[in-house]
Amino acid sequence: MSKINYFTEEGLLKLKNEVKQLETVERPKISQQIAEARDKGDLSENAEYDAAKEAQGMLEARIAKLKEQLSNARVIDDSLMDNSKVFILSKVTIKNIKTTQLWNIPSR
Repeated sequence: MSKINYFTEEGLLKLKNEVKQLETVERPKISQQIAEARDKGDLSENAEYDAAKEAQGMLEARIAKLKEQLSNARVIDDSLMDNSKVFILSKVTIKNIKTTQLWNIPSR
């Protein structure tokens, strides 16, 4: 069962942009590194090739993870939230009654 991921519109856009960056810039860059390392000859003892292949694996895993988050993404409209309770994206101010000091706790 997939976990639902909640995002603001800004957060969702940021996630989409990161996936686009990884797919359109980073993926071709690593493919080029693999091609260059392959051109240097024997792959069995080619540390550059091994490093590039490992970087490619990590990149593909990152892309897959982000795409999974996108597939389960839900946008939260904070204007529709009930302010009488604390929910996701709530901004809370806490007042210490003894010292009358205030702390603002921003949402993440």
